[in-house]
Amino acid sequence: MGLLIIVAAVIAAVFYFVGRNVAHSKRSSAAGIIPHSLPGYHGTYAALMSFEIAIVVGIIVAVLRAAFGLGFEGPFAQFMIPVLGGAAGILAGVYALNHVNNDFRARNASERLIMIVMVLCSAIAIITTFGIVFSLLFEALNFFSQINFFSFLFGTIWSPQQAFGVTDVSELQDIFGFIPVITGTLLITFIAVLVAGPIGLLSAIYLSDYASPKFRSVAKPVLEILAGVPTVVYGFFAALTVAPFIRGIGETIGLDVSSESALAAGLVMGIMIIPFVSSLSDDVINAVPQSLRDGSYGLGATKAETITKVILPAALPGIVSAFMLAISRAIGETMIVVMAAGLAAKLTANPLEAVTTVTVQMVTLLTGDQEFDSAKTLASFALGLALFVITLTLNVIALRVVRKYREQYD
Repeated sequence: MGLLIIVAAVIAAVFYFVGRNVAHSKRSSAAGIIPHSLPGYHGTYAALMSFEIAIVVGIIVAVLRAAFGLGFEGPFAQFMIPVLGGAAGILAGVYALNHVNNDFRARNASERLIMIVMVLCSAIAIITTFGIVFSLLFEALNFFSQINFFSFLFGTIWSPQQAFGVTDVSELQDIFGFIPVITGTLLITFIAVLVAGPIGLLSAIYLSDYASPKFRSVAKPVLEILAGVPTVVYGFFAALTVAPFIRGIGETIGLDVSSESALAAGLVMGIMIIPFVSSLSDDVINAVPQSLRDGSYGLGATKAETITKVILPAALPGIVSAFMLAISRAIGETMIVVMAAGLAAKLTANPLEAVTTVTVQMVTLLTGDQEFDSAKTLASFALGLALFVITLTLNVIALRVVRKYREQYD
């Protein structure tokens, strides 16, 4: 598909210049006649027509080839899609050039083609979402055909390693308990939110109401760097620096701290999601009209009173949404917990002990030589479906909070 896009883009660029030049020549030859559209719109129409048709034909050929095995054999089979798509694009471009004249409404036609592109992009996003959901759902149903749903949802033992080589499904009912896995996930997420929430919110308040414009212009981009650091770097930082540091402090004061403690993973994860809270909170705080601040100051309130009694209540829906987004990000985080959290599921609320998370178990279950249709492998899809439902619920709650309590400013 990458080669198809390159071929379609090159053909579209050629037709853009050809269409524009043809429109120029016809405009010059028709003295005294005012054309409806500028030459650039004719070129845009020809380019969009050729590009869209080339991509659509290429996608259709790829789908038919994958579904029905259609296609050429031999060393040039890989070029079949770009060749057919490019040929269709050329024919579409020639068709568009035949419409180039002073009366043709090229601007309107170009806008319709652009709208078609936007509709197709939206459709692709929606279809992809449904595809992900249905793939999770069907495989999870296969898992629940072997494991009782309530045994999974309310079970307190998670030990999928015991399923290796077991053929009797009745022996697997008590080893796929979801409770200890989600408990570890929520424990690490809770620690992360305890770190990111206050730091992110207070930094947003400082940058929006206390910091000078010069300091804000420097501090805000520096804070955003945290969002650009790869999660694998955070994982190394948690496993090689934070976890040994916490364990050393624990040994100093006589505490038994695991080398894969929930505290280490939660602290580093909290640092990672600080920009989610600070950036969104800063945006919603700055969205509060200056007139509210001026009115509060005019009534004799201090800056602290204005922030706590005027600005934060007005920005509360956006702040809640920022926290919900940060929680969703923390629940779905993979690399940090894979490198810094444990593998054994343990039903505990002690942050100094090793716990596992949903994403860690999904990675663990999908690696190895186990059959794909075994209960051990299918359990990862059940975990993924549960994680999807949890994050979707959080996002729906955030959306409802924003819609119910948002302020309308003129």
